[in-house]
Amino acid sequence: MGPRRTTILLAATTRLLAAVLAATPARADERPGPAAPAAAPGAPVAPVASATHGIAMHGDLKYPPGFAHFDYVNPKAPKGGRVRQAAVGTFDSFNPFLVRGNPAAGLSRTWDTLLVSSADEPFSEYGLLAEKVETPPDRSSVTFTLRPQARWHDGRPVTADDVLWSFETLRAKGQPFYRAYWEGVAKAEKLSDRVVRFTFKPGQNRELPLILGQLVVLPKHWWATREFDKTTLEPPLGSGPYRIESFDAGRRVVFRRVPDYWGRELPVNVGRDNFDEIVVDYYRDDTVELEAFKAGEYDVRPENSSKAWATAYDFPAVREGLVKKEEIPHDRPAGMQAFVFNARRPLFRDRRVREALGLAFDFEWSNRTLFFGQYRRSRSFFDNSELAATGLPGPGEVAVLEPLRGKVPDEVFTTEFRPPATDGSGNNREQLKRAVELLREAGWKVDPATKKLVDGNGEPMRFEILLVSPLFERVALPWAKNLERLGIAATVRTVDSAQYRRRLDDFDFDVVVGNFPQSSSPGNEQRSFWGSAFADKAGSDNLIGLRDPAVDALVEQVVSAPDRKSLVDRTRALDRVLQWGHWVVPQWHSPVDRVAWWDLLGQPSKVPTQGYQLDAWWVDPSKAEALAKRRGKSATP
Repeated sequence: MGPRRTTILLAATTRLLAAVLAATPARADERPGPAAPAAAPGAPVAPVASATHGIAMHGDLKYPPGFAHFDYVNPKAPKGGRVRQAAVGTFDSFNPFLVRGNPAAGLSRTWDTLLVSSADEPFSEYGLLAEKVETPPDRSSVTFTLRPQARWHDGRPVTADDVLWSFETLRAKGQPFYRAYWEGVAKAEKLSDRVVRFTFKPGQNRELPLILGQLVVLPKHWWATREFDKTTLEPPLGSGPYRIESFDAGRRVVFRRVPDYWGRELPVNVGRDNFDEIVVDYYRDDTVELEAFKAGEYDVRPENSSKAWATAYDFPAVREGLVKKEEIPHDRPAGMQAFVFNARRPLFRDRRVREALGLAFDFEWSNRTLFFGQYRRSRSFFDNSELAATGLPGPGEVAVLEPLRGKVPDEVFTTEFRPPATDGSGNNREQLKRAVELLREAGWKVDPATKKLVDGNGEPMRFEILLVSPLFERVALPWAKNLERLGIAATVRTVDSAQYRRRLDDFDFDVVVGNFPQSSSPGNEQRSFWGSAFADKAGSDNLIGLRDPAVDALVEQVVSAPDRKSLVDRTRALDRVLQWGHWVVPQWHSPVDRVAWWDLLGQPSKVPTQGYQLDAWWVDPSKAEALAKRRGKSATP
């Protein structure tokens, strides 16, 4: 399980809320109905479900019942103050669960989930709305018992009816991702006002209980008078630590911490959600957004541009210590950022063509000239983790791959995948020569009269590279220039965020810059990334349009992995097949988060494996006062 495409899925853009209490014995009123009769002698005995305060994908939970707080928070962090953040583009909806609309950033602060992940374990979840989670040893079902104190912001209790309504509504009307994620659920049922059980279809799927734990629970009674499948700018009713206080459509959203939030004293909420007010301002593009930060218009900025990080932060506030900048290491999987070919287009269905186009991208030149050497070339869809396929396949991987021999590229078994490398001089002649050979094998040749690459019918090769940010033009244009040397007409087009999302949702593109984020415990989300069933579902994460039975089979093996070792072997096997498919042109990743902030914020001393957690930061009153004095402004928001 991992984060998703940010324009598609709420869970991908926001932090999960966490809460846990010590597991307590089930009360009699939580299991209605008569006691089950004793099993007859010799009859098979059903697996006994065990109730606990959390659940791990594999192995044991790090945090025991009754723990005080997560290790990566400051339990004494002061509450109060305001933090200002930024987003690029605009928004027109407070319903982030639909394909349509452009949802506002940060909406998940308003809703709670059944369980919540910790940021310092591969994949473990602890109770938030649910005080207990129960699964039998074979994980053929999961039962959640809701906390009696869980409340909506209007004071009404969160009930099993809300859970079931949310599940059914999201599955029927929400993003295609939900149908992919919950495909293995056979039945959802209410056992009492506070108890819900999900029963799964036959087959191994250890992740499903954790997947259901990620369910964003919505208020059935509030939505009863509203149309869920339409965008809306009515602030939603939630149960989380924040509510929308005010907004300026398309330009600003202000979140206010709920003073009587029902979960504020739960152990894993200790040290989190410390800001009284969170303001998100929208800017036209990254350039304007950066200038606004330098002018002090917002307080914290994750920096995604290596050029900006290297050249744009030598301004007076940095030199005077008013702005801090830091590269914060993390150990989370990097996933894959890449130029993504749309295989729905006939042009990109030939593997030799895709490989040839990839040979024209000179990463080493880009890294030296554009990125100041700050990046590493991505080679795996699971880079920066033990899940990445390197070297030749080991025995465990071979056992997974052998039944697919002849259905996957032969190189999967014989050759380590490595993206083409140059000397960084800008002269990638050898790579282009190999590209010419591949294109010739695929039936393309240069027309002597026009110097254009044409197919057997004389049709020239041309395609569009679609971008959402001008920052990527400096990367895409040199690639297009190298493609021009091969006789290929590749145009670069940058559109606004709303149009970009529509075109992605409709798969109306040739090539885009895509991102396939991964976690330390991949699972059901791989179906949405690579599954044939999602190749034509609008808004799905299968940007490539993959329809490969071998990949489908490998994805199901990953989903059904019974333990950590088999998960690693199966994920590496999937990685090798994706690598050698040349479905994308790998770009780069970084093992650090680049963050700059005005010096009014405090943060915990410990950074978890998943990277820094902004929801564990706080406004330091003494720093805020000192900063305000130096800037000649009031420290009071």
